[in-house]
Amino acid sequence: MDGFALFTITILAVFLGFEVVSKVSSTLHTPLMSEANAIHGIILLGAIMVAGQAEDALSLSLSIVAVLLATINVVGGFVVTDRMLVMFSAKPRRAEVAS
Repeated sequence: MDGFALFTITILAVFLGFEVVSKVSSTLHTPLMSEANAIHGIILLGAIMVAGQAEDALSLSLSIVAVLLATINVVGGFVVTDRMLVMFSAKPRRAEVAS
């Protein structure tokens, strides 16, 4: 494939992803984020495997950048998911003080 075809596919994937995610109801965002975190964890493992088999300096540096970005993505996804779950959790009631 030439560069223009890859660029076109990337742009179409961005628009499709935006349309799919924007149509998801609010109650389904937390499970969707959990699934995305699992997929990003697999991407992180793949980046680590590529970094372990890198033979030249360019491949090693790009794979280390991929590992760093994937790690940030996974950690950030779990932080956002945790904040969303806190929003949906029941707030503890204060005990009534008897006088």
